[in-house]
Amino acid sequence: MTKFRPCIDLHAGSVKQIVGGTLSTSTPSNLKTNWTSEHPSAYYAALYKEHGLAGAHVIMLGPGNDAAAQEALEAWRGGMQVGGGINEGNAREWIERGAERVIITSYLFPNSIFSMDRLRAVLSTLDNDKNKLVIDLSCRRKGDKWFVATNKWQTITDFELNQESIQLLEPHCSEFLIHAADVEGLQRGIDHELVTRLAEWCSIPVTYAGGGRSIADLELVKELSNGKVDLTIGSALDVFGGSGVRFEECVAWNRKQT
Repeated sequence: MTKFRPCIDLHAGSVKQIVGGTLSTSTPSNLKTNWTSEHPSAYYAALYKEHGLAGAHVIMLGPGNDAAAQEALEAWRGGMQVGGGINEGNAREWIERGAERVIITSYLFPNSIFSMDRLRAVLSTLDNDKNKLVIDLSCRRKGDKWFVATNKWQTITDFELNQESIQLLEPHCSEFLIHAADVEGLQRGIDHELVTRLAEWCSIPVTYAGGGRSIADLELVKELSNGKVDLTIGSALDVFGGSGVRFEECVAWNRKQT
């Protein structure tokens, strides 16, 4: 059944909540930050561990976040996923450093074109254990379709999310993480249609992120996906400076689903 999946978003070494579509290396002045934490990453990892919130993802948004990610993993070794800059050269290292799984996205799309060779190379470094790999298919909407967006969600590839592309990737990973970059961090509601489609397309676990603003969104995602899609809530959460959702509500929700 649909569960709340927690996150730790890292930017410049700090835990932050940002508006996803504003993150860019070429125009950093455009970055819009909703909130910056006074707590280190390990604080949140320990919080999630205390409440048994499995499947949390630590996302490194740009450089300067390795140490903060490591602190989170040390607080809950083997209990968290890590993503952001993961590639063939460091995927195994992050597993050895305590990640349960690594999350990969941009590295699979050199020159905005999907590379099965790169996916196989990453898997090879993980001893071909797909249970250690999550594929991030964070996307932007173009008309009535969605296309994978890489490089901090600034580059829209020609890789469309649909039944065919999902079936291509499912044999090579344990789950998908999909941020709807157009609504990420805006607290204006989830992309209903995308959640519905993900439930239709995916036969392995999938976590949706983007636009969550109240505890009712967990019920909504459950209804739209028939319980097949999990939800990450970020900026609206009280532990991230939000006012729409209390962390305790999310913990209680997960307990009711078991």
